[in-house]
Amino acid sequence: MHAGFVKLGYKHCLSSCSFVTLKGFLLKTMGRLDGKVIVLSAAAQGIGKASAIAFAKEGAQVTATDINGEKLKELDGIPGIKTKVVDVTKKDQVEALAKDFDYVDVLFNVAGFVHHGSVLECEESDWDFTMNVNVRSMYLMIKAFLPKMLARKSGNIINMASVASSIKGVVNRCVYSTSKAAIIGLTKSVAADFLEQGIRCNCICPGTVDTPSLRQRIQDRPDPEQAFKDFMARQKSGRLCTAEEVAHLCVYLASDESAYVTGTEAIIDGGWRL
Repeated sequence: MHAGFVKLGYKHCLSSCSFVTLKGFLLKTMGRLDGKVIVLSAAAQGIGKASAIAFAKEGAQVTATDINGEKLKELDGIPGIKTKVVDVTKKDQVEALAKDFDYVDVLFNVAGFVHHGSVLECEESDWDFTMNVNVRSMYLMIKAFLPKMLARKSGNIINMASVASSIKGVVNRCVYSTSKAAIIGLTKSVAADFLEQGIRCNCICPGTVDTPSLRQRIQDRPDPEQAFKDFMARQKSGRLCTAEEVAHLCVYLASDESAYVTGTEAIIDGGWRL
């Protein structure tokens, strides 16, 4: 149902609804994601947090997960959002999470790690850690939730990739870019394999996004001031992307507005790749 009428004075209002007066009645308009069940990872801050809030504002029933329980608590109390501490690199925790749901409309895989350095500065432990967080976690989440989608012949998977991937070579992002290129490949593979079973799969490829993670990486550099200047120098638009801007794109991909979109890299980089 896209809209319905309720009498003036009706006190119960879903957070996803907006109301306009029409001759003594209220016309209730529903959110773009009304009633959709969405699960996402890395929701405690940055793009994940902004997306969880945006999903809920559009009427979704959101389960926001993260390994950082303290930061995750900041989402508690927001209508439409429930939180759960989950390490998406742990198979048993991912499978336990999936068992909580009869079905899921949208799975949004956000968890990731950014390693700084070329191939010569990337130790095996760095490679393994990055691939585990960035790629294997998505494999585990998709494998756990996809069967529930297939049972209903309907599902939508969104993966967080990056312009730093097969799209653009970036200095000092060797294993990070490799992992994000793998995510693009994973996305296209899932989209192709399950297209005829009603499953969509897309990935989002941001440029440089102003998040707590970025700010921390800047502070961790030997010269944070120069590191910030270096990040800004590559912004052809003259500014950083915001997490909220990426969240707007996430809402579109999670909604039925993008029903004919699958197997794509949705780029939001302010022209950095050009």
